[in-house]
Amino acid sequence: MASRAGVSVATVSRILSGAYTAPPATHERVMEAVHDLDYVVNANARSLTTASGMVAMVVNDITSPFFMNVASGVEEQAVADGRVCLVCSTQGVPERELSVINLMRQRGAEAIILVGGMAETEEHLAQLTAAAEGMDRAGARLVLCGRTWRGAKAPVDVVECDMESGAFAATSHLLSAGHTRVAHLAGPHEFSVAGQRLEGYERALRAHGIQPDPALVAESDMTRESGYEAACRLLTDTDATAIFCANDMSAAGTIAAARDLGRSVPDDLSVVGFDDIPLAEDLYPRLTTVHVPQQELGRSATRLALHRRPTDPPSRRVVLGSHVVVRQSVAPPARLNTVGRADS
Repeated sequence: MASRAGVSVATVSRILSGAYTAPPATHERVMEAVHDLDYVVNANARSLTTASGMVAMVVNDITSPFFMNVASGVEEQAVADGRVCLVCSTQGVPERELSVINLMRQRGAEAIILVGGMAETEEHLAQLTAAAEGMDRAGARLVLCGRTWRGAKAPVDVVECDMESGAFAATSHLLSAGHTRVAHLAGPHEFSVAGQRLEGYERALRAHGIQPDPALVAESDMTRESGYEAACRLLTDTDATAIFCANDMSAAGTIAAARDLGRSVPDDLSVVGFDDIPLAEDLYPRLTTVHVPQQELGRSATRLALHRRPTDPPSRRVVLGSHVVVRQSVAPPARLNTVGRADS
């Protein structure tokens, strides 16, 4: 960098540390070199000569049970490998995600694990690509967990669950119970995981000879509150007898909405969730849902980042399976439920 800026190493060091007031032209040349080389100051390196041994996990919402279960897996594996785990939140803001990534790079994170979906513009993906390339040059790793990489070719590892197949199985479970008017309470359309679940839902309908009806799809932000509001609209405006929800929190909101509208679950409305967080067993009725191995997602992402070998390819992808956990929130449509049969 010093040669790029045409100054001494000592000058670069003093300028970046803020300990030296350089002439404007010199300062500008150094900062241009920083930008051109995608240089990130390692804050720990100023006082330490060893690696920080830190794994940073970046999530949308630290209050989400799903994210915390994944975080548990990340921390478990990080501790087993002698590292410290740090959890950061973005609140779903792309600019915040990039800011956190750069901060963690400055702190010398050995791995940065991005968990969950994000509204990714082309500019955002380009910046993520640049960050991944810079981390790779520094011997660090960027890993996407429960999130598909949609950018250009880059040194990024991906650990995800087969969301599309899980959604297909969940919707098929409802169709097999006799439902033909199955609604989908989807996640934000700009999130890849939401799109995969929508694709699985529609594929299951077509496999059973049913043409998807856009009127039976409502979008939420995958919280209980948003799920409640979207379910109220579906139950008021459509003739749906079953709802497949994009996650368990929106399913909890759906069950509450049905209750407030005077409908019984599963007698009047069948509900299936996605994720299988602990709440699923505490709802009444207990929620049929798609099990996602959340802790294993976190463990796998951490292993992928820390256990690299010289022969490994620049990018790797691990896909974990999912399955439907049958509980008590599904029954045949009321007109077919002549024997009082519960979840099948």
